[in-house]
Amino acid sequence: MTLKKKLRSILAGGAAGAVNGLFGAGGGMILVPMLGSNSELHPEEVFSSSIVIILPICIVSLIAGAQGGLPWSEAWPFLLGGIPGGLLAGLIGHRIPTAWLHRFLGVLILYGGIRYLC
Repeated sequence: MTLKKKLRSILAGGAAGAVNGLFGAGGGMILVPMLGSNSELHPEEVFSSSIVIILPICIVSLIAGAQGGLPWSEAWPFLLGGIPGGLLAGLIGHRIPTAWLHRFLGVLILYGGIRYLC
């Protein structure tokens, strides 16, 4: 990897961490496009690699967020649904064409952006 690519990767990781820490999620929205254009990964590997990268970032955000007091009573129901959902997606995600995953991610980003603007 060239120095320029390494620096871009470090900056993308920093941006993903900042977005994740500020908004509680969304670091993958930065990582997926950057991994697609800045790495030699096959398109099928970009999403799973993004998850592997974002996991430690989420753990750090969780630890930092816990300092301010987390509403665990509100979070548990989402975790109970999110864990099996993540497992299922991990098991079947490789069967979904990459182009469809990109489209779905784009629609989710647009939906979230419009919802927060209105």
